[in-house]
Order: sequence, then C-alpha cells, then structure tokens
Amino acid sequence: MKGPLFYSKILLFGEYGIIKDSKGLSIPYNFFKGALKRNKNNSSVAKESNSALAGFAEYLEELTEKEPTLVSFDLERLKKDVADGMYFDSSIPQGYGVGSSGALVAAIYDKYAEDKITVLENLTREKLLKLKAIFGKMESFFHGKSSGLDPLNSYLSLPILINSKDNIESTSIPSQNTEGKGAVFLLDSGSTGETAPMVQIFMDQMKNEGFRKMIKDQFVKHTDACVEDFVNGNVKSLFGNLKQLSHVVLDNFKPMIPVKFHDLWKKGIETNDYYLKLCGSGGGGYFLGFTEDFEKAKEALKDYKLEVVYNF
Repeated sequence: MKGPLFYSKILLFGEYGIIKDSKGLSIPYNFFKGALKRNKNNSSVAKESNSALAGFAEYLEELTEKEPTLVSFDLERLKKDVADGMYFDSSIPQGYGVGSSGALVAAIYDKYAEDKITVLENLTREKLLKLKAIFGKMESFFHGKSSGLDPLNSYLSLPILINSKDNIESTSIPSQNTEGKGAVFLLDSGSTGETAPMVQIFMDQMKNEGFRKMIKDQFVKHTDACVEDFVNGNVKSLFGNLKQLSHVVLDNFKPMIPVKFHDLWKKGIETNDYYLKLCGSGGGGYFLGFTEDFEKAKEALKDYKLEVVYNF
C-alpha cells in the first residue's frame, strides 16, 4: 500500500499575524513530500511514525465522539492499518516550519474521512472554511493549537490567500520567471524550532498593550501590503514593504530568531542584498529570504544552505 503524495507548504506571509486577522499567503512546496505506506518497514523512523499514528488514531476517535457533526472517520480501518504497521513516509523535515504535520493530517483525512470534501468539487468559501476547521482540530493533536492552514494547503496543493479568519480562497500567483534574478529562498538555520513554545511567547507578549499596538499598526500593515504586492506581481513595491517587515520582525520578535542570526538579519536590511523573515513560528528551522539578486544574496550568505522556492 502506498497512498497519494502530499506536499509541504510555505506560509510566505502571515505567520503570527493571521492569529490577529492579518492577510496571509500560503503556497505548496513540492520539494518535500510524504505518503502513507504500509509494509513491514522495521526502521526506527517507520516505527516512531507508526507509534505516533496510533496515538493520533485515538485522538481522532475522541474528536469524532466530541464533534460528530464536524467530521467522522473510518476508525476501524484506520486502526487496522496502524496495527499492520502503517507509517507516514516523509521527506518533510520536522520543526522546520514547512508543514510536516500538515501533510500527515491531509493524508489521513484523504484516506479515512467519511463524507469528505474532495479537491475536485466546487470549493466554495464555506467548504474551504469547513475543511480549515476540521484540519485545525485534527492538527491540534501535534501543536496544541492550529489554524488548519498547513493541512489545507497540503490537501488542495494550491496557493491559499487568507483575507481574514473567515475569508479564505484558493488563488493564483504570478508565474515564476525562471530567467529572473530575484528569488524567494529558504535559509537553513541548522536547528529545529518548536512551534508550541514560540506561539506561547507570542501570546504572552500580546498581553502587553504596546506589543498589541505594534502588531496592528506595523506588523499587520506591512504583512497585508506584502501579500497584495506578491499576488499582484508588484515587485518594486514588494521589496519596499519587505524591508519594513523584516525590520519590524527583528525589532519585536527577537525570541523567535536565534541570537547568531540577529547580525545576519540586520546586515540584509542595511545592504539591501536580501531581507529575512520568519518561516512558520521561528525559533529555528528555516527562515525565508527575499532578494532581487540571488547571486548577490548567495555570496552574502555563502556560509548557509539556501534553497530557492520561487523566482522573480
């Protein structure tokens, strides 16, 4: 048995902001992927995944009992498959902000949900919001609290535009210009980040009136502008807004940026060779970089592993 492939995702814009109703833009990233497999793979990774799936199956049973109108699963088949050694075979790195648990949630929903909303039907806003709600409840098993966006992106394999909490739509983004010099890239921090503690730090900071004001007046404002610019292909304006956003993040999200990256972050803003931002909750994993000249950025960041996501 091998299930269909589900891809990783990248939240280009909206990390933390979407908790406070900023816009967001999430795109599938086909470089990493995962699929459910069932064979007698005795590797430690397969065993660990199988054991996590057993816990997840129990959690889904409780979820079905608690919220029968939201979602129900063929639990008997799921449990049998788990008992037969099913695991999630994935190249998506965990703790890197590219949606490893999201792809797993999408795969389980796709295979075991009853009356599932399929990718082929007309995806109205209501259906998208219902899927997002289901996925949020499912993924909270892994993170404590989830918006449901990562699994939604993985499940649909389409760019998703978040206008607000209750207004999401699949969207198209400008085609990549493979000849272009500009790029969006991932920078590997070399360490993993834990989502739950980072979100907790953010929530604690939100109790502070000054921080709340900064989120509303600066962070959300620049995030929204970046989303508009990216979707509409306004590259010049995009980089102006990215510079501001990178600055706001460096000044106000220091706990989410490992100390050794503070100077690197600042250097990008000062030289305009690249701008860095969080990819997911931060703390480690990947950071997102944006540059109008990838060769220049590559030279400036030659000590780090970079992976191009999108070309301008």
